[in-house]
Amino acid sequence: MPRKSLIAANWKMYKTPAEAKAFTDAFLSLVAGHDRDEIALFPSVTSLATVVAAVAGSNVSAGLQNMHFAEEGAYTGETSASMLLAVGATHTLIGHSERRQYFNETDEVVNKKLHTALKHGIIPVVCIGEVLAEREGGLTAEVLKTQIAGAFVGITAEAAAPIVIAYEPVWAIGTGKTATPEMAVEAHKIVRAEVAKLLGADVAAAVRILYGGSVKPENATALLGEEEIDGALVGGASLKADSFAAIVKY
Repeated sequence: MPRKSLIAANWKMYKTPAEAKAFTDAFLSLVAGHDRDEIALFPSVTSLATVVAAVAGSNVSAGLQNMHFAEEGAYTGETSASMLLAVGATHTLIGHSERRQYFNETDEVVNKKLHTALKHGIIPVVCIGEVLAEREGGLTAEVLKTQIAGAFVGITAEAAAPIVIAYEPVWAIGTGKTATPEMAVEAHKIVRAEVAKLLGADVAAAVRILYGGSVKPENATALLGEEEIDGALVGGASLKADSFAAIVKY
């Protein structure tokens, strides 16, 4: 079966609940009836309940940008899986490059979060990608294989079906630089081959691999038209309803 694309909006540390509600109301009217792709919004934790309520009954899902691996405990400032589920969210980002860069998240932490998400029935979007020095040093394949192998420790083929992978070349996030479709496809093929090695050909054929990194309405068609690219994780261009809707309807 063909893989159904997922177009996801990562709002990062933007939007108050009121701003999130205004965006969502406007956005839903622009994508009403769109069923070719799955659509998910990832607001900050303070806006999550607002967005969940706003998308109820629509073709849009809501998730959180980060989730702790522990069930509960003395982890000030963190959000657990049960908290995420309690407000009706269905997805979580795991291991975004900004979490790795600014908050020292390691492949081991990503792995723990992935196990927790799967245990609780939350759809995990596992983020991977190389920095500019690694790209220029010819280390892209090595970095991607290492990150995938680290994230998937202890994950079985039977449990892997909900997992989504987002390939984000770190050098293209928020910089205006974008991997060419050819560069993105090459990276996605590396990732899919590593998944096949770890979990088998059937899992690899079914797993959705998104592209992220300065995705805009102007380049969405070229990127998302590639058979190997199963959707997008969109940052800056997802902050305006008309811009994100244009990407969804590429």
